[in-house]
Order: sequence, then C-alpha cells, then structure tokens
Amino acid sequence: MHILFLTDNFPPEVNAPASRTFEHAREWVKKGHKVTIITCAPNFPHGKVFEGYKNKLWQSEDVEGIRVIRVWSYITGNQGFAKRILDYQSYMLTSFLASIFVRRVDIIVGTSPQFFTACAAWAAAAIKQKPFVFELRDIWPESIRAVGAMKDSKILDAFEKIELFLYRRSKVIISVTNSFKDNLVRRGIDGEKIHVVTNGVDTSRFFPRHKDSDLEKELNLNGKFVAGYIGTHGMAHALETVVDAARLLEKNVGGRDIKLLMLGNGAGRDAVIKGARGLSNIIFLESVSKEEVVRYWSLLDVSIIHLKKNDLFRTVIPSKMFECMGMGVPILHGVEGESADIVTSYKVGVTFEPENAEALAAALVSLKSNPGLRDELRKNGLRGAQSFDRKKLANDVLEVLENAAK
Repeated sequence: MHILFLTDNFPPEVNAPASRTFEHAREWVKKGHKVTIITCAPNFPHGKVFEGYKNKLWQSEDVEGIRVIRVWSYITGNQGFAKRILDYQSYMLTSFLASIFVRRVDIIVGTSPQFFTACAAWAAAAIKQKPFVFELRDIWPESIRAVGAMKDSKILDAFEKIELFLYRRSKVIISVTNSFKDNLVRRGIDGEKIHVVTNGVDTSRFFPRHKDSDLEKELNLNGKFVAGYIGTHGMAHALETVVDAARLLEKNVGGRDIKLLMLGNGAGRDAVIKGARGLSNIIFLESVSKEEVVRYWSLLDVSIIHLKKNDLFRTVIPSKMFECMGMGVPILHGVEGESADIVTSYKVGVTFEPENAEALAAALVSLKSNPGLRDELRKNGLRGAQSFDRKKLANDVLEVLENAAK
C-alpha cells in the first residue's frame, strides 16, 4: 500500500505532530508499505528555516525509508493570527499541487491541528479518487476561541462549516482522544467511522536513565530537586501559573531548594520570561533536538504538565505525558478531563487544579518530601508506557488505513 500523508510539521522539527507522523510512518515502512510525506521546510517554532534547508518550491529527501517532499510555504513565526492563516493556506495550496505529481497512491491522509492541511488532502483525494482520511489532533477552530487568539466572528463561523464539511467527506477519522470523538458525534458526525488512536511514546528513545551529570553541572542543579516543564510555551499553556508557583516556593522553607526548568519555545514564552524577572529558582532554555531533549528529561525529579482551565482542554491529552511515563518521571498534572483520568487510573502522577499556583507549589513541596511516592509513580509510569508504545499505536493506525483503502 502507498500512503500519501500531508503534514506541515515533520522532523527535524520536534513538536508532537512531527514526532507522531514520523514514528508512525517509520513503522509502516518497516511493514513493507510505501510512505510519501508532503511537508514544508522545517521552521517551527521560530518561523525560521532550519540550517541545511531552503524554502524552495520542491525538494525531496529520504528519511529512514520515508520519501519526504518539502514544498514552499509562506513562513512566519508567532506574529498574529492573519499571518499564521497565510502560512497555513500557502502550504495547503503547494502541498495540494505537489500531491498531484505523486503517483499510484492508495490512500491520502491529512492531519490537523489546523484543518487547511486536511483541505489539501481532501482535494487531492477527490482528484485521484482515493479515500481521504482526517487525522484529528485538535478541535480547530474551537481551540482558537479557547485561547482567546481571535474573538467570535463570521470568519470562525465559516471555518467551522469547512471543518464539518471535511469530517463528513472523510472516509474515516482517526482521533487522538475519545473526547474529540464524542465532540464530533454530538455535532452529527457518524461515530462508526471515527477511530481513536491516542498519542504515545517511542520507548526506544524515551526510557529511564541516570541524570546527565555534565548537564546537571552546567545548569548548576547538583543537589537540587528539579521540576520541569518541557514543551511548547503557548497561549494555551498558561505558564504564568508555573512562574507564580516559583515565586511562592521562594517564600516557602520547604521549597527553597526546588529548581524549575522551563525548556521550549512558543507564542507565550517572552511574556512568561518577563513575568519571572527577579526569580532565582527558575531556568529558561530554548528548544533542543529530539536527540538532545532526553538529556534534559533525565534531570527531572518531576514533570509539570499544564493547560488553561477551559472546557475544551478537558478533551486534550498532552503527548508529553507519555514521554514522562516512558522516562519514569512522575507527573504533576494541571489538566482536567480525559488526560487526568489516565494519570489517575495508571497512578503515574498527582493532579492539581489548572491555573492554581498555590496548589502546584504545595504539590511540589509534598512530592519533594515523599521519595517513596515518587518511586511508586515512577514504576507505574514505566509499566503504563507499554500500553502507549508508538509501535503498537502505529500498527493500530495502519489497520484503520488498510481497511479504508480496501
């Protein structure tokens, strides 16, 4: 089977969509299938093309047996909603044109978060008369409203009509959460064609390891209890809560030797750094490669996961949760809903109320003083990670694609 997959994120980018697509496609190639990825020049999250790449009309490379075609797009950083839409739409157009020249495909997949990629996949599938699969990673544009990036408008109403059109025209929908499936069913989409395959972890990369002594020394973390947030610093993450918790910890005798490590980039990062001025217990670091990030994971005694307190985010399962489990890092989970249920049922962490800095600070002090609980959470995480191994999940997606192609 020849799978044509459209995504605007792919390695060497290191965000969740890039990792999921690559790790799935790698397994499909190992199973003997042909995979062609159409993406753009790597530029996330800064909006700057990575070294060694150019923003050209067409360039092709082989990545572990995957044919990767990179097309031109209008590249911008986090510089406003209008420019981001131009970015998405330019990729939609060039990826559609490129797909026309990819021959003998059996099925075409388009992935969100934003749906313009899925628009290109639907159009390509219509031209080639092949099944179209929508991989649903985010309820978009509802998430735009949730983070306040744009006020309610006729534009968002029009986007929702396009969104529903794509759901209806897809042969199948692959959702990353059960809550997303429930959302679509409530809006009239046939539940029989929606298959849930969660995010997961590449256990060949994310596994327990000793603290990186060189990095620990470099960051002056020797003898410290290290809590970390690793990932996108976006509007949805409300990371000012972590900064407020750091301020409370400086005043708490039991929390003064706790260091907070913040690694990543995103639209909210500058504001968070500005809010942390004067604090000596918080360290901000730029994003690093997938190969390097495990060194930073190794430093953590506990990992913080956080999203805004919003009903939409009750439906989200942050992918970094599975990386925590794979590394055996206990989780402090400030997200309500389906992801909190996983943390609780697998007993891999402690939940706290989103946007509640006092609760986060108290949980950090409590976990620091309870090494027995941390060890129990670590062991549970390692066991739980086996249920979310990326190889298993890639096979689950492949089975859905094979049935759809038939």
